[in-house]
Amino acid sequence: MLDQTALDLLFNQARSHNDFDPTPVPEETLRALYDLMKWGPTSANCCPARLVFVTSDEAKARLMPFIIESNIEKVTNAPVCAIIANEVKFYDRIPQLFPHNPEARDWFAGSESFAAETALRNGSLQAAYLMLGARALGLDVGPLSGFDADGVNKTFFPDGAWRANMLCNIGHGRADALFERLPRLAFDDACQII
Repeated sequence: MLDQTALDLLFNQARSHNDFDPTPVPEETLRALYDLMKWGPTSANCCPARLVFVTSDEAKARLMPFIIESNIEKVTNAPVCAIIANEVKFYDRIPQLFPHNPEARDWFAGSESFAAETALRNGSLQAAYLMLGARALGLDVGPLSGFDADGVNKTFFPDGAWRANMLCNIGHGRADALFERLPRLAFDDACQII
């Protein structure tokens, strides 16, 4: 079991950051981050998430037209804004990723709606693994859903092979820009044991 310090880092005292200091996140750290997140479980080990780490001024300029106004400063100040996308035909990789049952590819290939639902569910899981991995590496995160996904898709994924799911700013957060910690539901309000 993790000690209290680790639990605090990952959950109890972790916060969604709205502002970041300008310290860059090196490529080797982004690679280490992916190497952590990739081990999180997904159904049939489908691993649909695909990442674009937007770090350069040029790439951010391409992204900015699709960010809602209240998020522009957040993305501008973050050293990294990850576009977390899902590969539409993730199932083509099932024989590689689920080798004991390569025929599992057919579960998804035959149904576009089932494949899209599976990609969204499991890609979102992988986004959470990304955020936990970032925290474990001493980084802070700020997930965003306030953006024009169609615009991001047309600009960054014009071939349609990937579809944007969400964005996540990554870097070293500025504690002085945090909001007050918001409440969460109590166990009895959110859970049942049957």
